[in-house]
This record gives sequence, C-alpha cells and structure tokens, in this order.
Amino acid sequence: MNTVAKKRKLSMGKVFVYLFLTLASALSLFPFYWMFVMATQTSSAYNSIPPTITPGNLMVENFQKVLQQIDFFGALWTSFVLCTIVTLVVLFISSLAGFAFAKFHFPAKNFLFITILLTMIIPPQLGLIPQYFLIAKAGLLDTLSGVMILFFLNPLGIFLMRQYVSDSVPDELIEAAKLDGCSNFKIYRSIVLPIILPAFATLGIIVFTAVWGEFLWQFTILRDPENYTIQVALASLSNTFNVDFGMILSGVFWATVPLIIIFLLFNRLFISSIAEGSVK
Repeated sequence: MNTVAKKRKLSMGKVFVYLFLTLASALSLFPFYWMFVMATQTSSAYNSIPPTITPGNLMVENFQKVLQQIDFFGALWTSFVLCTIVTLVVLFISSLAGFAFAKFHFPAKNFLFITILLTMIIPPQLGLIPQYFLIAKAGLLDTLSGVMILFFLNPLGIFLMRQYVSDSVPDELIEAAKLDGCSNFKIYRSIVLPIILPAFATLGIIVFTAVWGEFLWQFTILRDPENYTIQVALASLSNTFNVDFGMILSGVFWATVPLIIIFLLFNRLFISSIAEGSVK
C-alpha cells in the first residue's frame, strides 16, 4: 500500500510539474503569437476591444508595405554580418581571457577580474557620449566597424568562460601538455577549445541575440540608410503622424525568425552546456 501511495504521489507531482511547464511555455510563447496575429491584421486591430487573437489574412500585404518602406533584406544581412563578427570575436577573446583567469597566476589577477565584472553594473547609456566622441575621432561614424567595436569586450562572456574552464579543464591535463612542450596557445587550441565547445554555443547565442536586439548604440552611430541594421531600419517605419502597427509588427515578426533559426541550429550544444553545468 505504501508503495502504491508513493507512486500516486509521484504521479500527481509529475502532473503538476507538467501543467506548470505547459502554462509557463504558453505564457512565454503568447507574445510571439500575438505579434504574428497583429502582423496579419489591419492597424485598427491593435487597439480593438476585445483584443484580436485570431490571425488575419494580411500577412503578405503588410510585409509588402515593409519592403516598400525600407531595404528589409539588406538591413537583415547587415545585422547578420554584424552579429556574426561580434559573436566570433567575443568567443575568441572571452575564451582566451577565461582560460588565462582560470589557469594562470599573474599579479593582480583577482583585482583585474573583479574590475572587469564591475563594468557590468555601469549602465551603457552612461558612456554613450564619450564613446560617441571616441568613435567620431577614430573616423568610424556610420560604419559597421564603429558599431561592432563596442561589443568586443564582453564581461559576462569572460566570467562564463572562466567558470567553465575552471570546472571542465583539469589542471593535470594542462601540466601534462606543458611537459610535452606545448605552448600556451597550443594548449588553448588543442585541449581547452574542444572541451569548452558547449559553452561556446551558450555564449554565442547570448551574444548574437543581444547584439541583434541592441538599438541605442546602432541608432547613434549609423546615419546612412544603406548601413542600417534591422533594428534601426524597423524604427524608421514609424513616424509621428501615422503608425501602421500591422506593417511594423510584420517587419518585427520576420526580423525575429533568424533568431529562432540560430537557436534551433545550436540548441543541442546549448542544452548540453546547461546540463553539464547543472551536474557539476
């Protein structure tokens, strides 16, 4: 009887867990679904009461309006190039820095690491004006180089890589490689890099989505519509006199699709990294 009662309690516990996860998933997906619904409706449906929750038939028409107003695919490609370059550079710099902070001893290591972490609490808006003047003096205004250079040093990436290298790469393995005559960079390339590959997927997704969704710095630096990223281009769709919500949300919907594709491509490595971290 006790065994049966325990099984029933366990089954009821699983039911509540699954119900909670289902509800949480539905709540998480609803904004995306609502954006899709609004992208298929007229602008008046945005403020309708009761709210419209069923898709309309204006998806193609609204997206055609977007294509008439902005170079959507050009801006999408610019954002993709920007995010890809920034992600690759951040992965390289963060993994090297994380490896150094985790496995090497040098003066003021902890002080330097804490200083890097403290920069995370500084609001990005606080440094907007001095950063703008630096980019202007460097002659990088209205260029992708001027936009991306600000994202190369990522304190969160350095922190994540340091923690992952500390937990995943044994000191004995590094000492053995040094005895075999391997340089520090060869140890990083041949030993550390393959081990931290799952962490690359996690950090890569975080950085890619963060840069893709960033607006303020891109809007500040970019002036020429030919250089617009997708966020800046979408912002130009709205004006003071007429706001077509169906057109805007259609553009936002299709601008979100690449992020979903990126996540699905690296989903396995992303989950693997989280699972390994939870086990450790």
